[in-house]
Amino acid sequence: MSDFEVLARGLAFPEGPRWHDGALWFSDMYGGEVLRLVPGAAPEHVLAVPGSPSGLGFLPDGRLLVVSMHDRQVLRLDPDGVQVHADLTGVASWHTNDMLVDPAGRAYVGNFGDASAPPDPVTPANLALVQPDGTVSVAAPGLHLANGMALIDGGRTLVVAETRALPPRLTAFDVAADGSLSGRRVLVELGAALPDGICADAADHLWVASPFTGEILRVTPDGAIERRLDVPQPPYACMLGGGDGRTLFVCTSDTWRPDEALAARAGQILATRVDGG
Repeated sequence: MSDFEVLARGLAFPEGPRWHDGALWFSDMYGGEVLRLVPGAAPEHVLAVPGSPSGLGFLPDGRLLVVSMHDRQVLRLDPDGVQVHADLTGVASWHTNDMLVDPAGRAYVGNFGDASAPPDPVTPANLALVQPDGTVSVAAPGLHLANGMALIDGGRTLVVAETRALPPRLTAFDVAADGSLSGRRVLVELGAALPDGICADAADHLWVASPFTGEILRVTPDGAIERRLDVPQPPYACMLGGGDGRTLFVCTSDTWRPDEALAARAGQILATRVDGG
């Protein structure tokens, strides 16, 4: 097992980690807030999101974008306050979830598809594409709970965790210059590992949080699982950061069930050093 340092504890359900401007930004999904964590200091409150925050990202000018799950919106934090950046109600069939924002400010946003929970089958749902001006379209239909996402190959390939596909898998798409997707294909099927949050390292390997097997997987660009890291608490999302990009930050919780997680507040941010970042 890798040595993990506890950077923050007492969280309800940390999710959506992003490394930006020298700090780890993340959502406390059930706590209803976005926080910013400089390693070595306590997390700082950034923004309250009553509709439950999930995926985070940043526009090219540095403004924060955050998914408001129950509202099915992407919010934008401007200097003068919070604005609705995009309304996804016409595309998302259920609560919105994780998000990836590319360097041009385009955002890909998944949704749960329906209110079911494993082991029941999920309703396939659209992956949304939000342009920098807030225009919303369908990037890809029929995903089985599009969850964590990462760009590899210089931004030419988008990898999406389909958490509730049978079997669970990472799915890859070709990315056009306008952000549209094509060439859908299965990168790897993961068996018992249900992929949640993911990130990519400098070598285009994917780090995949697998909460129900209690590990982080490292997957090569061609879909081979080349490493497994045991995590002391179920990991729901991960992000590489730090000064050299080799610190793996992990969002963990004893449970994904909202009432239990909010009551226990056992969620943590863990960190460990890895190679290949």
